Amino acid sequence: MSENINDTGSCQVLTFKMGEEVFGVNIMSVREVLDYTNVTKVPQTPDFMRGVINLRGNVVPVIDLKLKFGMSATERTVNTCIIIVEVSLDGESAILGALADSVQEVVDFEKEFIEPAPRIGTQLNTEFIQGMAKKGEGFVIILNINKVFSADELNMYSGLQENAS
Repeated sequence: MSENINDTGSCQVLTFKMGEEVFGVNIMSVREVLDYTNVTKVPQTPDFMRGVINLRGNVVPVIDLKLKFGMSATERTVNTCIIIVEVSLDGESAILGALADSVQEVVDFEKEFIEPAPRIGTQLNTEFIQGMAKKGEGFVIILNINKVFSADELNMYSGLQENAS
C-alpha cells in the first residue's frame, strides 16, 4: 500500500459501488468519470470486455469489473458510469474504462485505517486488492488497478486500440 500513500500518510481514493459492495481506486489512477454511453461490442473478446467507446477520438476498451470479479453483469441505470483509469503493466501504460453501478465520493483514508488484503487460502488470488479501508460500519475494497488485469489481457486491449487506429 505504501507506494500510493502520500507524504501526509493518507491515500485519496475514488469510491464506487458494484452491487452492494463499495470499491475504491487510487485517485492518481483515475483520469475522469463519464456517464454511461453506447459501448460497441468487439467480437471474440471475453464476457467482461463489454466493448469500446470513442473518447475524444481514442478507442478505449470498457471492462465490466463485476463480471471480471465473478459477479453478475452491470445493469445500465441512471447512475451507471464509466471510470476512465490509467493502468501500468511492465512499464506500458493503457487507458481503460471500468463500469461502475455508481460513483460515491473521493475519500482520504489515513494509513492506520487501511488493512492489508485478507489471506483467503492459496486458491484465491487477492493480489489485486491493495487494502481494506474501514469506513463507518463497513469496508471499502481498495483495488490495485495495475494488478486487476493480466499482461495477456492488457496486450489484447492495446491490440484493440491499435487495430482501431
